[in-house]
Amino acid sequence: MCRAQALFLAVMLGSGVVLAQKAPTLPAYFADSSRIREGGVRLVPIQTPKGTFKVWTKRFGNNPRIKLLLLHGGPGFTHEYFESLEGFLPAEGIEFIYYDQLGSAFSDQPKDKDLWTTERFVEEVEQVRVALGLNRDNFYLLGHSWGGILAVEYALKYGGNLKGLVISNMMMSIPDYNRYAANVLAKGMDPAVVKEVKELEAKGLYESPRYMELLIPHFYAKHLCRLPEWPDAFNRAAARANKEIYVLMQGPSEFGASGRLEHWDRKADLPKLTMPTLVIGGTHDTMDPAHMAWIAGQVKHGSYLLCPKGSHMAMWDDQRTYNLGLIRFLKETDAGRNTVRFAKP
Repeated sequence: MCRAQALFLAVMLGSGVVLAQKAPTLPAYFADSSRIREGGVRLVPIQTPKGTFKVWTKRFGNNPRIKLLLLHGGPGFTHEYFESLEGFLPAEGIEFIYYDQLGSAFSDQPKDKDLWTTERFVEEVEQVRVALGLNRDNFYLLGHSWGGILAVEYALKYGGNLKGLVISNMMMSIPDYNRYAANVLAKGMDPAVVKEVKELEAKGLYESPRYMELLIPHFYAKHLCRLPEWPDAFNRAAARANKEIYVLMQGPSEFGASGRLEHWDRKADLPKLTMPTLVIGGTHDTMDPAHMAWIAGQVKHGSYLLCPKGSHMAMWDDQRTYNLGLIRFLKETDAGRNTVRFAKP
């Protein structure tokens, strides 16, 4: 057989294999030779009143019916602490999308303070949705902590685009959160520690090494992440945090919000959320788990997942409960079973 004949036969055999497989999902996903393959990364241009910037996104998997966009906390942290999900979602065929909001590490970081408003972030999420081709047939939105505020604000304005919503470790009232921090969390600490923390805060010494020496063992290790050694992904996200955005919107104190979000409250608007909604809380969370259970009863199709071992980072310190409950919600919603009141793994 001559070389030309061999080449022709190889092409024909290869074509036969392709024809024999009807719409292969993974091969089709990786078969785009028209552009450089970037491992699912896409920089999305965002139009703002202050100009055009780019935000970083990265897609894992390919599922035409379940595409989960992740909104990280902070404001100003990064997607990295969501890496816990990689141990669970890919095996279930669930597509998820990392996304660093504008100002966060992998995205552009403009300095204009006028950009850091909830309303502008909502429009940013909508532009990301359009650019990534997400729609009511496949679009699930998960917001954790500050991302939960952003997810709810988005759902209230653009809820018609959503197939499902996940509010993770976030109360729907910052005034209520401040009361919980003062009346429950602070009172559960050593009074001498609280007194010294408050004295440092009164002096504005938030960057003092002593401030963190007090907070890490007495507050963070109990309510932020309860693992004896914090995951590398969480440490990376914290190290890259944009403190300018965080302090401006949340405030410098870890015992309550005092920034632009200080008076945020959407409790009265929760009945307007008509899409299937999962609320996730942790027994040891910085957020009141009873309040988060209440949220699930206020939205039209709500489910509540309690992570009994979990804190604010329940996707790490109660990993199986968090991830298996999330997977169940996504699959049941995709199947049209939206009557589950309590989602359990």
